Amino acid sequence: MLPVALAAPLREALLAADFTYDAISELLGAEAHQALSRNETTPGLRRTTNDDPLATLIRLFLLQAVVPTSAAERALPGLVDRLVNAGFLAQSVGEVAARLDVRPYGSEQGDLWVVSDLTPGLNGIATSVTGDYVLGISPASSSLAQLTVRHDVGTSLDLGTGCGVQALHLATHSDRVVATDVNQRALAIARFNAALNDVDDIVEVRDGSFFAPVAGERFDLIATNPPFVISPASGERLVYRDSGLPGDQVVEHIVRRAPDHLNDGGWCQILANWVIETGRPWDERLGTWLPEECDALVVQREVLDPASYVELWLKDAGHHPSTGGDPAQYAERYDTWLSWLEQQGVGGIGFGWINLRRRADVVPGALVRDLLEWPYDVEQPIAPAIADWAGSALAAQLIGPDTHLVLREDVLQETSGPVGVEDPATIVLRQQRGFRRARQVDTVVAAVAGACDGDLAVGPLVDAVGQLLERDAASLQEVYLPELAELVAEGFLTPTGAAAD
Repeated sequence: MLPVALAAPLREALLAADFTYDAISELLGAEAHQALSRNETTPGLRRTTNDDPLATLIRLFLLQAVVPTSAAERALPGLVDRLVNAGFLAQSVGEVAARLDVRPYGSEQGDLWVVSDLTPGLNGIATSVTGDYVLGISPASSSLAQLTVRHDVGTSLDLGTGCGVQALHLATHSDRVVATDVNQRALAIARFNAALNDVDDIVEVRDGSFFAPVAGERFDLIATNPPFVISPASGERLVYRDSGLPGDQVVEHIVRRAPDHLNDGGWCQILANWVIETGRPWDERLGTWLPEECDALVVQREVLDPASYVELWLKDAGHHPSTGGDPAQYAERYDTWLSWLEQQGVGGIGFGWINLRRRADVVPGALVRDLLEWPYDVEQPIAPAIADWAGSALAAQLIGPDTHLVLREDVLQETSGPVGVEDPATIVLRQQRGFRRARQVDTVVAAVAGACDGDLAVGPLVDAVGQLLERDAASLQEVYLPELAELVAEGFLTPTGAAAD
């Protein structure tokens, strides 16, 4: 286990060497930095040939190259022997090599350092991982970080913390963070990372499965990227991705239990996979999971067919023959997994976000439920748009003829049609921020939206447009007020009170 006492002197050494995301990017240059993101180290090795501390730490921890002991001692003064004894480094005659990854992580909240197990598969070399492997910074962890709302809160929960990335983020805007996991190596590394980033007085790491370590406790924010891979019980469980529960029950369990651990107004945000049953709409099934105490925004970002899904995760585990896996075993695993999915009636696997917000003032029929298929580009971080979503949806329920609305500043109008005609064939309102939604509208809606500057209520605006178009004002309000309410719910228009907030 990593001695937490090493965290402070290691942090001092990393700071002294300027081992930060920006400094590393500058030293490596764009080409080598992009190559490293593809798990290729040769360009980076060519850029780090001297023995100054920053170059040494890059070669040691990011490029997984051996470095001379003398260079390591200059970069990590007084620490090499202690890190070797702790299992952080391996030492041979005149050289040391990393046994753990140390990676700077640039975030909107500032620079962080994350310790994890070494990145497998560098330079295409076959690498197998153990069942207790501790994953470092990944696309999934970055996605969850960009999804998580960043309001200042009292208490937060990182459920299934792994190396502790989400807990480090949560510590920047929470008075107290609890981080849980069942992987003993992950717990040790998460504790070390909290100390390495000087937030161990905020982050408490607990051992236990799901919500068991926080029984009876409630939080203002729960963030979780659970082990959601949908796979058969094969005896080859990787704790960082396989829950041990069949199908997508791990995600369903978290969704159903989350309200018991949320304060009123609190959020639970989940990055997850879910089963799409053959012949059944994905949102119909997920809708049955949603708790009665919470507003819910579920966003399906991607869908994979079963074969593509199996291939993805077999490659992730290093079983593909191209990365050293045994061809016969790969084919057997592939067939077993695919057969199991077929037996379960799985037509596809969805990937996306589940956002729950507990409501203190719930009355029948007043909950906001939005299950959205949205595979398009969004602004990152998307968290501010998630935070605004519930307020917009609730405001839309109150839209009437006396409501004053403002067109969001980033909304642009696009028109298309034959050249020279007076009226366009198509009018589209398109957001440039947040979800970047687009909505096709007609001339009336476009005219009303364009006039929404907060001065006039929407009822008189619709009447005025009706007069210009020689349309009946009463019927226009009946038809178009509901559509304007939808534009409010989707964030194109904002009530003036909300805009002021």
